[in-house]
Amino acid sequence: MGEIKVSPDYNWFRSTVPLKKIIVDDDDSKVWSLYDAGPRSIRCPLIFLPPVSGTADVFFQQILALTGWGYRVIALQYPVYWDHLEFCDGFRKLLDHLQLDKVHLFGASLGGFLAQKFAEYTHKSPRVQSLILCNAFSDTSIFNQTWTANSFWLMPAFMLKKIVLGNFASGPVDPEMADGIDFMVDRLESLGQSELASRLTLNCQNSYVEPHKIRDIPVTIMDVFDQSALSTEAKEEMYKLYPNARRAHLKTGGNFPYLCRSAEVNLYIQIHLLQFHGTRYAAIDPSMVSAEELEVQKISLHTSSEQEEQ
Repeated sequence: MGEIKVSPDYNWFRSTVPLKKIIVDDDDSKVWSLYDAGPRSIRCPLIFLPPVSGTADVFFQQILALTGWGYRVIALQYPVYWDHLEFCDGFRKLLDHLQLDKVHLFGASLGGFLAQKFAEYTHKSPRVQSLILCNAFSDTSIFNQTWTANSFWLMPAFMLKKIVLGNFASGPVDPEMADGIDFMVDRLESLGQSELASRLTLNCQNSYVEPHKIRDIPVTIMDVFDQSALSTEAKEEMYKLYPNARRAHLKTGGNFPYLCRSAEVNLYIQIHLLQFHGTRYAAIDPSMVSAEELEVQKISLHTSSEQEEQ
């Protein structure tokens, strides 16, 4: 359904970028699924963490574009974990398995919260070089479901899907956004009961980010001005938490701008990663960085900074 409507590139992506499955825990049922694309010589890649409803391939447009420009990117789908500490421990083991000391993280919604929790978890021995937080939140209490978080594991899959779908945009949207929503519904259908229950549990169990542990990490906050599952209060809280963060605002894009506004999202990702070019934390092959490209991106960076100040 969504596969063809979202982009003709999707099927090509599925046929050319292999999906890897990796087990790093003692429990063999905990399988990480991931796409690892771009130059393996890059030791500080950009890793994408999906929202509750997402699978690793929801970032296919970022993978295709960014690897074409010389970046190494990894898109993940996490196993069933029931608390944030367990997730963070598993993610650390995965990075160890992939022999990655430090990484840049792009997290969407729940993925953004988990990215912050992982940065917090590893703050004494840092593993996160920077964060891009897309429609993300810093406190699970905003969903007013902390009291039900411990009962999600009991609910049948259709009820869990109904809870997730309740946060999807309703009402008229443009064709690209409609296709993006269709695609995410399709991905949601592919998730099993335990996957959904565990993600909703992580999304809603009582927890918040401790900003003093990650205040030195460069952050870009990416959000949309139209309808999304995040309240204005939740967005304002993120701005307060990261007063020095760069802001990447999209006029429209709903809950899934990486699908329906991929060109803008990809540009903001490049602008964010530009600050690491020429360092050991560059996510791009140095030979792919031309003087012209750097100049264009610096202009983009300057323009976006001016817009923020207006």
